[in-house]
Amino acid sequence: MCGICGIVRPNGPEVDAEIVRTMAQTMRHRGPDDEGVWCSADRRVALGHRRLSIIDLSPAGHQPMADRSGRLWISFNGEIYNYQELRAELMTLGHVFSTASDTEVIIEAYREWDLDSVKKLNGMFAFALYDLDEDRLFLARDRAGEKPLFYRHQNGAFVFASELKAMMKDPAFARAVDPFALNQYLAFGYVPGGSCIFKGVRKLPQGCAMTYDLRGDAVRVWPYWSLPQPVNGHPRREEDLLDELESLLLDSVRLRLIADVPVGIMLSGGVDSSLITAMAARVSSKPVRTFNISFPGHGPFDESPHARLVAEHFGTEHVEVAAEPATVDLLPDLARQYDEPMADSSMVPTYLVSRLIRRDAKVALGGDGGDELFGGYFHYQWVRRQDMLRRMVPAALRGMASAIGRALPLGVRGRNYLIGSARDIDWSIAHANLYFDVSARQRLLVHSGIAADETAEEEKIGLSVGDTAVQRAMAMDFRAYMVDDILVKVDRASMLASLEVRAPLLDPRIIEFAFGRVPDRLRAWKGERKVLLRKLARRILPPQLDVTRKHGFSIPLTKWFRGDWGNYMRDVLAESDPTLFDRGTIRALVAGQELGLTNSHRIFALTIFELWRREYRPSF
Repeated sequence: MCGICGIVRPNGPEVDAEIVRTMAQTMRHRGPDDEGVWCSADRRVALGHRRLSIIDLSPAGHQPMADRSGRLWISFNGEIYNYQELRAELMTLGHVFSTASDTEVIIEAYREWDLDSVKKLNGMFAFALYDLDEDRLFLARDRAGEKPLFYRHQNGAFVFASELKAMMKDPAFARAVDPFALNQYLAFGYVPGGSCIFKGVRKLPQGCAMTYDLRGDAVRVWPYWSLPQPVNGHPRREEDLLDELESLLLDSVRLRLIADVPVGIMLSGGVDSSLITAMAARVSSKPVRTFNISFPGHGPFDESPHARLVAEHFGTEHVEVAAEPATVDLLPDLARQYDEPMADSSMVPTYLVSRLIRRDAKVALGGDGGDELFGGYFHYQWVRRQDMLRRMVPAALRGMASAIGRALPLGVRGRNYLIGSARDIDWSIAHANLYFDVSARQRLLVHSGIAADETAEEEKIGLSVGDTAVQRAMAMDFRAYMVDDILVKVDRASMLASLEVRAPLLDPRIIEFAFGRVPDRLRAWKGERKVLLRKLARRILPPQLDVTRKHGFSIPLTKWFRGDWGNYMRDVLAESDPTLFDRGTIRALVAGQELGLTNSHRIFALTIFELWRREYRPSF
């Protein structure tokens, strides 16, 4: 795992390599082991790199790395899990290797297959490869979007980095907030898709590649991969699907245990991380190390007993640490680390467990992706019922229900569901877990001069694919919530601890299996969720483990709000910019929470935004 950055200026002033070095140094947490900067002889291109050494720990793995001819230069973040197989294939085609790194495999794959080389890679990655002969920069991001990549193309220059804070070191960077992205954040608690909180900056979407042509100062972005069409007709037998899933997951875990450094597992005690632990115990030649953050005295939030049960069953070396409400002190550091504001409070335990693991290991395996691939979220059951209901309820009545929903105070349970009933099923899905609907955003932004409309929700709707409501909801989550909330949370929190986190369930083969061959009845169906994955869990996990529960990796925010966390968030928001968020609306949110409404996550979202604003001082 690493940090990458670069500046390309084909026709303007020469690129200052020291600026690129400074950009890289802001991401030292992503790669404390080594750093490098390469600048082309004509001073038009400079690539920067911070290295976290995982594969080939020798100096031969130094980046930016060149091919033997000096024609190709690469800065690469991530891991290519099938690099050994690709290396063997390339050697049969006449390629010669001078290192044992997966970075060199990407270079040689490009020499062999050009832009199509990215389709060969099974991994989590973001890279930038400069081809001197073609006068072209080639960038790509993995299929799930595990590794980040920001870029800006303005005024005849192209700038990119793994983190926004690196791009801000470029003197030409303007910290002006994009009103559309702010609407997205307030709606969803994260900024989805290619949008970025700052004007002029974009994120390369998951499964996409791009080129920057220096001769024409032109950018081209294209998807090299997309979700497969969902299964229809007569799917394979259930037992056959179970056997295939077990085989795929076993091989995926095997590949992700390959490292020249110690590896651990984030064991929450849930189905996903427990299955990964089981597979790791099968293929590892020594006891697996597992790690857990507990919440003593917080009921369902504390899944540590389940994690201990799994650890004992598979004979792992298990480490557990209790989280305390005092971790509110971490919030300014996390707001700084996340570059864009992000409202997922589970960033706190994610960072805590990452810091814990980093004491004993440099790599960890996690269970991310199981809910989006196999139907684990509660709202998948709801959208099935909603889809059936809307066929029986006239549009006029649904419109009335939506109007009633908007009139209810924020925090009333079911409010978002009523609002989302007005239009088609995709509209309902987009509103399922909304933080602030358009009317709430209008009240919140009334003094800011920033318009609030429903474009944010409409943009998200365009991410849904599939024939059924469940398929469309899962696709929307895979292409938005998972990549821009879950994976961002894990990447930034783990990288702050200089820990590499790998997600076996996001192996491309498992993604294509889950979306392309598993029918709805084995995902979310008639009151059940994550049906196929739980059947596999019953096959291989301890029989006394409750595999039907679903809580998620989160903190007891509502309970903590009644203590230090609530006091802290009130204090932060009391000092927030009154010309941005309306103070009366904030007071109403807090009052509603104190009366028993569910607004703690909304208050947290505004608190994180204010902490982010203080750190980065954007203009509006």
